[in-house]
Amino acid sequence: MSKFFKKYFSVVPVKCGIFLLVIIGGIHSAWAASELPLPRFVSLKSSEANVRTGPGLRYQIKWVLVRPGMPLEVTAEFEQWRRIRDIQGAEGWVHRAMISGKRAGITMKDNVLLLRDDDADAFPIARIEQGVYLELLECDEMLCEVAVDGYQGWMPRDAIWGIYSNEKI
Repeated sequence: MSKFFKKYFSVVPVKCGIFLLVIIGGIHSAWAASELPLPRFVSLKSSEANVRTGPGLRYQIKWVLVRPGMPLEVTAEFEQWRRIRDIQGAEGWVHRAMISGKRAGITMKDNVLLLRDDDADAFPIARIEQGVYLELLECDEMLCEVAVDGYQGWMPRDAIWGIYSNEKI
């Protein structure tokens, strides 16, 4: 038997001469799906990531993501593969090494005010157009603190795709 097989598996005899293969210590973490909740938001870590039709290299490439920091929603996991959805609803599979737990968002409305403080009446410091990528820093019930193009401030959470309505960051 190989060293790998001996390390992770054991053959256990059972009645009638049949052998049962038992996994020792569970599945190796590199193969296993994460214990993180589904669905969840993540961001693209890599500057180039192939989105495939299924969870593996044998599946065709549907398209290539090329925007690091792009928010994505993980909707399923299979071993080291994650099924993702983008803001337009397009779905596919990427390797887990291509995504990060760092939170990001995209503005869904045009001319969103970026506020100096976490108060809806705070002084506006910028106007943000629809479709702008943001780094999500913190979110409460009404507002999210974001960083965008050298600015840092607060904006209404309902103007952002990349956070669930009941989620706190």
